[in-house]
Amino acid sequence: MANVEEVSVVVAHRERATLRVGDVFLKVDADPFRTDVEIQVMEMAPLPTPTILWRNPPVLALAAVPGTALGHLGEPSAATSAAWVAAGAAVRALHNAPPPPWPGRSLDELASGLARECEWLVANGVLPAEVVTRNRRLAERALRPWAEVFVHGDLQVDHVFVTGDEVTGVIDWSEGSRGDALFDLATLTLGHPEHLDDVIVGYGTDVDRELIRAWWSLRCLSNVRWLVEHGYGPPEEYPEVAVLRSRT
Repeated sequence: MANVEEVSVVVAHRERATLRVGDVFLKVDADPFRTDVEIQVMEMAPLPTPTILWRNPPVLALAAVPGTALGHLGEPSAATSAAWVAAGAAVRALHNAPPPPWPGRSLDELASGLARECEWLVANGVLPAEVVTRNRRLAERALRPWAEVFVHGDLQVDHVFVTGDEVTGVIDWSEGSRGDALFDLATLTLGHPEHLDDVIVGYGTDVDRELIRAWWSLRCLSNVRWLVEHGYGPPEEYPEVAVLRSRT
C-alpha cells in the first residue's frame, strides 16, 4: 500500500464527513440515498466531475479534480474575471441539459422552511428581528413559479474548480435535481456580488438580478441554524450573517 503524507478532514459533522487521503476523497454519508443521487447526477451532468474510484457504502471514493476552487465564501476570490465568466458558461451548459427525473424542493416546502428558520433566528436571538424581517421580505420574492432545469443544488463557489480561465471540475452533487436556474447562480455568487456580472456574461442570457439577490437572502436565512447546530462556531463569524446584515 502506498504511503500518504497526511489525512486531512475536509468537512465533518453528524450527517457526513469528507476526508482527503493524497489525491483521493473519501465521503462517508449517514444517508446512502444522498450518495446514490450524487453518483447518478454526476453521470448525467455535462460538466467535468470527480472520477468515481469505488463505492462501499457508506463510503464513496472520488479522485481529486484538477485546479483550485474558484473562491471561498467570506474571502476575496483570487480567480480571474475570465474564470468567473467560464463558470457562468458551465452553469448554462448544466441548465440546458436534460434534468434528473426527481424534483427539488417545492415552493410550499421552501416557504414553510423559510418561516421556521426566521422564527428560530428571532426566538434564539441569533439576529435582530429587523434584520430577519428585512431579509425575509427580500427572500419571499424568490418564491414564485419557475421553469425547472437541471440544477446542481449546492453550487457554492468552493465547489467549482478552475485552472487559469477554464473550469476543470465541479464537485459535491448530492443536491442535484430539477429546480430554479437562478438558485444555482445565486449560490455561486453568494458573498461575491462583484462577480455577478461576470457570471451573467458567461451564462449568456439576461437574468433577473433582483431574484438572484432574493435567493441570497433565502439561502442565508435557511443556513444559519444548520451551521449553529453543526458546530461551525459563533454566528457573528458566519459569512452568511454578514450578507444578511448587509442587505437593505
